[in-house]
Amino acid sequence: MTTYLEHPLLRPQSVERRLFQLDLAAGALKASSLVVVPTGLGKTVIALMVLLGRIEKGKILFLAPTKPLVEQHASFLRRVLADDGMVALMTGETEAEGRGEIWKSARIVVSTPQVIENDLLSRRMDLENVSLVIFDEAHRAVGNYAYVYIAERYMREASSPLVLGITASPGSEGEKIAEICASLGIEKILTRTESDPDVMPFVHQREVEWIRLTVPEELLRIRTAIEDVLKSRMDELNRLGISPARIELRASKKELLGLQAMLRTGVARQPNPALFRGISLMAEILKLQHAVELAETQGPGALGRYLQRLHGEALSRSGSKASRRIIEDPRIGKVMADLAETKAEHPKLSAVLEILHEQIEAEPDSRIMVFTNYRDTASALLEFLKQDQVIKAVRFVGQASRQDDSGLTQKKQAEILQKFRSGEHNVLIATSVGEEGIDIPSTDLVLFYEPVPSEIRSIQRKGRTGRARAGRVVVLMAKGTRDEAYHWISDRKEKTMQRQIRGLSRKEHQAQFETPEQPQTRQAEITDAQDARASNIQCTAASPQAQSEAFAIFVDLREREMGKLLETRGLQVAMKNLEVGDYVISDRVAVERKTAQDFVVSMMDPQRNLFRQISDLARTYERPLLILEGRDLYTRQVNPNAIRGALASVAVDYGVPIIPTESQEETAEVIAILSARERKDGRAPKIHGHKTARTLKEQQEYLVASMPSVGPAVARNLLRHFGSVERIVAASPEELQEVELVGPKIAERIRELVGGQYKG
Repeated sequence: MTTYLEHPLLRPQSVERRLFQLDLAAGALKASSLVVVPTGLGKTVIALMVLLGRIEKGKILFLAPTKPLVEQHASFLRRVLADDGMVALMTGETEAEGRGEIWKSARIVVSTPQVIENDLLSRRMDLENVSLVIFDEAHRAVGNYAYVYIAERYMREASSPLVLGITASPGSEGEKIAEICASLGIEKILTRTESDPDVMPFVHQREVEWIRLTVPEELLRIRTAIEDVLKSRMDELNRLGISPARIELRASKKELLGLQAMLRTGVARQPNPALFRGISLMAEILKLQHAVELAETQGPGALGRYLQRLHGEALSRSGSKASRRIIEDPRIGKVMADLAETKAEHPKLSAVLEILHEQIEAEPDSRIMVFTNYRDTASALLEFLKQDQVIKAVRFVGQASRQDDSGLTQKKQAEILQKFRSGEHNVLIATSVGEEGIDIPSTDLVLFYEPVPSEIRSIQRKGRTGRARAGRVVVLMAKGTRDEAYHWISDRKEKTMQRQIRGLSRKEHQAQFETPEQPQTRQAEITDAQDARASNIQCTAASPQAQSEAFAIFVDLREREMGKLLETRGLQVAMKNLEVGDYVISDRVAVERKTAQDFVVSMMDPQRNLFRQISDLARTYERPLLILEGRDLYTRQVNPNAIRGALASVAVDYGVPIIPTESQEETAEVIAILSARERKDGRAPKIHGHKTARTLKEQQEYLVASMPSVGPAVARNLLRHFGSVERIVAASPEELQEVELVGPKIAERIRELVGGQYKG
């Protein structure tokens, strides 16, 4: 007989009662905890139980990494809570000015972390009266992710803090788990595995199959041709003698990225021609390695689209030099010609068709998810499956758009998922956006188009099935390719993680983890409403206006990382959209901060216009300053005398002193000292001034220069020749080519932009 949770704030018979969830929730109420539970076993319900146990003490903040996941959690809470008005939802689409009022009035706020981070930095809210912060997908709490900053502020500000982190896959590395715990202020880890007796009744069978496929010789020859080009670049890199170890053809992407980072660090410390050449070669090597992977694991369609993009970059004046050098190699030209003529298909395409047919014939109402790493593959697969009448497939990708591939808005994503649930689509072809957090409880088959080397992503993918009923997982692998390596890497990491979780689960009963109480005791703790005053809790943040006098410094919204760094040095920071300068330290002192590379780029880029920025700064503030950060000022292919001339102009023509710093940390120290000096003199920060508006001439140049393959020089030539933007847009390809520096390809790209059919 099914039993349900009972609580004054819950709707009757809305949440099924499971003892293992009560057990974990009760433990999490005693100390800040990381709860690790397999996908599909109700992590959100555990969060709900902890929430009910803390809501009498103050406001609840429930964080999730994506807008669809935030909406999903908010919908669940509104569905099960007796008063759905307790729940407020905040995402980037919620107007900034309105978020302050929402924060004051709501008892439960469900939000993306970036919104909360922005509002904390902008002083629209504080966390003093927050009794619980829930971090969904807590494995993201590493590095500079917003979870880390929010947790640090919470522990510092809250009067009675409690943190709940929830995840199905914290990772296989002990160091990463330790970092997650340190970042979130976690005191103990609570776990369950599918083999635990109290969990087993709720686990549905999930079969995992691996299918190995043979790649046709024609595709392997194409792969070998690309590998020849890749090997030539690696040989040249090895001859430079700047790598600590010889780079081989089968080097992993992780190794190559590590070497690239090392070379960039070397250039910053002690630039020399060998390091510059090494960085250039690394850019080509990474692109070529990606092409090899596409050839052997994805097929000619995905590879052809990728090479065409490289070709487009090579033609663009703003495109990468690495793309240009690759495309100019005659061996790559032959590969592109061979791809255009080949009739060979990757065996994965027909394997997918066969597996989908088999599943749908056995269970006509099946819902199937096909995961692939690449959008190009998702598009090719969708096109291939359109020929079949039984398969009703749809592509599910992220929001970002690129030149030849429009992303999906969140509204469109939600619409696709609804049609998938209802059966209008029975196959969802998804990239990584479908791995985490989407609520599709009835997926019967998950098909990996290729293995992934990440244990977290692999677990997330598998977790899309076996949630409400038995499920099946099929992984395709191309023999003798990176697929096999990725499979074994992921398998090893998953087993390591499971061993660690089992170990942590056993440790719960040891001294460093408190022994859980009996489930009846916990239920009493969770269901105790304390009194009916919950609706009268007042959780308000001080108004930004009231706090403004305490601000030590205003920081531009684009300088978020520096804002957080300044806070660690004891400064009160207010993030604002500053029209002039990056930091306003007092009524007379403002600072423009530029890294060395940014300084050089803004010298040459009319859209950023260094001298307009410096002019606005000098005109607006009595004591303007430029902080120039980093030692790699002369590492770009720009005449050093031009850079020296720009520095002289800033200091002499505009009268703006330049303070050099080695790093972001030193910059923060300098700003902190400047702030202390101004406060000592009784000066408070005050924002004033506006950036100088672009002239009509500059706006016209900016508009034309933004066209594909058109830079500032070509834009000026076009405007001088035609006299207006309107005449450029109306010009034929032949008329465009009459302009200096405009050839057939640039003319074609302009006409494609202004005359092409909009496909939004």
